[in-house]
Amino acid sequence: MFQKEQQLIEDKIKEYCKGNDIALAELKWQPIPFSGEWGFATSFFQTAANEAKLGKGNKLPVPQKAQEIAEQVKGQIGSVAGISHIEAVKGYLNVYFKTSEYAHRVVEEVLAGGVEFGRGAPKAETVMVEYAQPNTHHSFHIGHARNTILGEVLARLVEFAGYKTIRASYPGDLGLGVITVMWIYDKFYKGQEPAGVHERGQWLLKLYVEANQLLEKKEDETPEQTAQRETYEAERREMYRKWDSGDEYVRELWRVTREWSLEELREVLHMLDVKMDVWFYESEVDEPSKAIVEELIARNIADDERPTGGAVIVKIDEKLGLTKEKYRTNVILRRDGTTLYLTKDLALAKVKFEQYHVNRSIYVVDVRQSLHLQQAFAILKLWGFPQAEKCYHLGYGFVSLPEGAMSSRKGRVVLFKEVFDEAVKRVLSVNAEKSVEIAAEEREKIASQIGLGALVYSMLSVDNNKDIVFNIEEALSFDGRTGPYIQNAHVRANSILRKSQVESQKSDLRPSTFDYELTKQEIELIEQMSQFPQKVQQAAEEYRPLVMAMYAYDLANAFHSFYHAVPVLQSEDEKVKNARLRLVAAAKQVVANSLRLLDIQAPDVM
Repeated sequence: MFQKEQQLIEDKIKEYCKGNDIALAELKWQPIPFSGEWGFATSFFQTAANEAKLGKGNKLPVPQKAQEIAEQVKGQIGSVAGISHIEAVKGYLNVYFKTSEYAHRVVEEVLAGGVEFGRGAPKAETVMVEYAQPNTHHSFHIGHARNTILGEVLARLVEFAGYKTIRASYPGDLGLGVITVMWIYDKFYKGQEPAGVHERGQWLLKLYVEANQLLEKKEDETPEQTAQRETYEAERREMYRKWDSGDEYVRELWRVTREWSLEELREVLHMLDVKMDVWFYESEVDEPSKAIVEELIARNIADDERPTGGAVIVKIDEKLGLTKEKYRTNVILRRDGTTLYLTKDLALAKVKFEQYHVNRSIYVVDVRQSLHLQQAFAILKLWGFPQAEKCYHLGYGFVSLPEGAMSSRKGRVVLFKEVFDEAVKRVLSVNAEKSVEIAAEEREKIASQIGLGALVYSMLSVDNNKDIVFNIEEALSFDGRTGPYIQNAHVRANSILRKSQVESQKSDLRPSTFDYELTKQEIELIEQMSQFPQKVQQAAEEYRPLVMAMYAYDLANAFHSFYHAVPVLQSEDEKVKNARLRLVAAAKQVVANSLRLLDIQAPDVM
């Protein structure tokens, strides 16, 4: 936000150090929290350490040498417009702004930037985020929602931070689970098809549960039941064999039932405002992955033990020259010639790197797959892909219910659509009396925004590595760390601006002048707003949506405190009123930008 002043000071520091043969380390600037004034600072400890290593200077201990350099640099900088004073303290150079200038600059830059405020400078690398990839022939549940929301928010953050970003989905559309649903449908339900996109998807899940009950061995089953179960199992295996051999009937059945699942997935993504750029399918990389196995054998990365009745394996630790086991030995082709998840992940990565020119690949996959993905990245490194160093697994914990863990096999899951419908229903019931002046259609829209915001934020407000116990009552609360609490900050800001009749006429307000004594609530709000660009970069570089989720809450909390304590429209001084209205307009913009990055809509009324 203050790049011009920072760059000017940095240039003077570099000029001084070059002229005095000082081995200047990279300058890392950090904001100074408000303590009477705002500012930013950098240290000279690494520079002092560099000097010591080179045997230069008067052999002072590093802390004293850092302070000496800071004092010398301070003396060379001189005056800088907008800067009140500069200090050299304990090895740090502290640069302070005039408070009124800092507040003015923050507010005006937010309003000038609008929806683009906080966007990072374009970066050279292309990032692909892979998420929203449930297995087909199931229904989209709340666990899938966590995956999708984490991936979409990370994609938004990385894109806003300045990276070219590609969103990719890789649904699992083959395997025994898929065949299981196809088998029971073909045997008992052929020709049936529920009406409605979500109904079809949910029906497939019910068929999966029913099939598993039929195929599961029971302790007290009779010989007749055992024979029946074994017949069913043989039929299922035969259907799998036919699919693998390209049987026309089975492949058409697979295409039709797969589309039912994909229709539901696309509808859910539409609800969540997720727009995929690329669709990969597990079935499409199955055959190419077999060719990759042969390439890895030819390059002496994989060992072919099929001649002796074994499989094709990669001794990862041995090939990397590691003395302690880290990655283990992995099978990449079974002895019967069939591929594994790992084989197909290698094929998919090759497409990403060669066809889409991806520099960084982020995999949003649950924590159980951590070792699997580390093994894939290690093999990609052996294979010679430099991008392997920038492959990243964003793992996430499970979503369970207050009554216990979910299980698709047993039918104990909470479907996303059911949770969404229930959230909207509860919001409508709560707001029925408060929103009588709002048209019914508009109330429905607002309830959807609040209900979805509550659901989304509940998936983001917990560290991605931790499990979540989803509680709809807590998620829908208008107090505490919730989506509605943050949305309500936007609503309150909009209300003030609407009453002032300038909410859509920012140009009607004169530029802000904050040359009066700011309240602690104004200071905190300006402090929070100024941190937004840095938080965007931090969340993107660390691949941590939680950083933005926590920031959005802190920003909303600061605004709510301001709203309750600081008079805006009631300000007697017209200059103060004008400045505070500009501050409210800026706060509304930063809240809206934060919500957008969190994939949460910003309603104007609630």
